[in-house]
Amino acid sequence: MNIKLAPLFAIAGLAFVATQAQAESLVNGSIDAGKAKALTCTACHGPEGNSSNALWPNIAGQNAPYLLAQLQAFKSGTRNDPLMTSQAMLLSDEDMADLAVYFESLPAAAQAVQDASTVDRGEALYRGGDTANGTTACLACHGPTGRGNPAAKYPALHGQHAAYTAKQLRDYASGARESDGKTRIMRDIAATLSDEDIAALSSYVQGLR
Repeated sequence: MNIKLAPLFAIAGLAFVATQAQAESLVNGSIDAGKAKALTCTACHGPEGNSSNALWPNIAGQNAPYLLAQLQAFKSGTRNDPLMTSQAMLLSDEDMADLAVYFESLPAAAQAVQDASTVDRGEALYRGGDTANGTTACLACHGPTGRGNPAAKYPALHGQHAAYTAKQLRDYASGARESDGKTRIMRDIAATLSDEDIAALSSYVQGLR
């Protein structure tokens, strides 16, 4: 898929859907119950959902449909991580919904770009893709400021640790991560990116607000 084939009104529509969905959670869960259940999560993701370890994701402000989908993927084995899989196995459907809406309710992290020297390349990839190798622009799914699309279960990226984002892109490219399902959208896109592209894109995403 190439960004120049997507009409501008379609991209604008994605952003509108994301804004509407973020105004009211699409997941039926309890924020209060999620807060009470989140103690174990804070050991890695921080007391407010923002991790001090750059290889562990910030989940504060992440949309609940995406968080729920990932917890379900860890539990079912369609996404693999020894630590997260063991934690997800202990969660009921209600637990996962409660945790998802709780972390969605927290303020997202605000960070700066990791490497200012690669901003131009990172921004070009995020906003326009690369027609030379068929890389799709990230904003088509994740929005112009990286806020994602809850209705489509596309994650928010803004303020995410560059190291974590880079690892996910590499895992998609190698096939180690397959949680994009039958669409293969992330695996196909990540496979078009060079190591330099991944570094620039991940750094740029970290600074989105």
